[in-house]
This record gives sequence, structure tokens and C-alpha cells, in this order.
Amino acid sequence: MRREPKICATCGRSFEWRAKWADVWDAVRWCSVGCRRHRPGPLDAALERAILDLLGARGVGASICPAEAARRVQPDGWRPLMERTRRAARRLAHAGRIVITQRGRPVDPGRFRGPVRLRLLEP
Repeated sequence: MRREPKICATCGRSFEWRAKWADVWDAVRWCSVGCRRHRPGPLDAALERAILDLLGARGVGASICPAEAARRVQPDGWRPLMERTRRAARRLAHAGRIVITQRGRPVDPGRFRGPVRLRLLEP
């Protein structure tokens, strides 16, 4: 029995139904044990807020680099936050709040690789 894919509550990537989840598919929220162990917490919420605040200050059509949000949350030692910032961007994109772009074109939030820019979703 095929079911619709879900979006992981931690990493923001899409994951497929698995036979071992047949009885609990409605309760499954994470794509892996690693994502379940590293659930979003206060730091992740701060990164999401930083992304939205920076984009709000720039206006519609402007974009930011994810590193800007990481620097705002933790000015010293922001580099280790980059993967968490990208995860926060994926969650916001799946929620319909931002768009992730590469070379000016929107990309699938769960499948992008390499440098990206973030911008507010245009009304």
C-alpha cells in the first residue's frame, strides 16, 4: 500500500513510506533515528526567526545567504550552524514562508545541493 511522502520535522527533506512503518505511518514525523534524536529546539527556532527577520528587513524580491542568519544567531563560531540553518530554511520553505533559489531560480527544498539564496515568498 503506497502512501504520500512526508516531510521530516527535523531536516525538512521528503521521505517515503516504508513497510516497517505500516502500522504507525500516521505518527511518523522523522526520516531517521538521527533526525529523531536531533529534533528542532530553541537554536533552530532562533535560526528560523533570524531568516525571517533578515528577509523582512530587506523586503520582497531581496534575498539573503543562509550564512547571514547563522552569523546573526551566533556571531562567533557560526560555521558549525550552517547545516542547521539549511534545515531551518527547508522547514520554512515547506511551510510556504520562503523560497530557496539557486542562480535565481527556485529549487526543490529537499533536493538542493551547493550554494543557495533565500527570499520571501511573493504574495
